Amino acid sequence: MIFAGKRPNNLGVKSGKLAPCPNSPNCVSSQSSDVGHSIAPLSYSSSPEEAIANLKSVIQSLPRTKIITESNDYLYAEFKSALMGFVDDVEFYLDRKANVIQVRSASRLGQSDLGVNRKRIETIRAKLAEVK
Repeated sequence: MIFAGKRPNNLGVKSGKLAPCPNSPNCVSSQSSDVGHSIAPLSYSSSPEEAIANLKSVIQSLPRTKIITESNDYLYAEFKSALMGFVDDVEFYLDRKANVIQVRSASRLGQSDLGVNRKRIETIRAKLAEVK
C-alpha cells in the first residue's frame, strides 16, 4: 500500500459541482471545460433512484473497488491498481436538474495515468448501457 497516498480532503459535491481536476493529466471530469480533462457525463433513462442503484452495482462488479461514501445522489469509490496499489478517487454525482450523472476520476499520486481514469469511466458507461 505504499502507493495508496492520502485520501483527498476536497471530495464531495459543493454547489452542484465536484472538485476541479488538478493541472496533472491524471484526472477526468464531466464538469471540466478543458479538453484534456473533459469527459461526457453518464446518461440514464430510468428513474434517478434506479440510475444510482444500477451505477452502484456496476461499480461493485469491478475489481479492487471499494465504495467509501454513498447517498441518494452521490457515490464515492476508491479503485486500486492491481500491480502497484495506486489508488484513484472516483466520484459520481446524480445531477437531477441536468438528468445526468456527473463524474470525476482522479489519481492520487503521480502525473500520467496512461489514460486509466478515462478508460474506467468509459467502461462504467458501457456497463451501464448493458443494464438498461
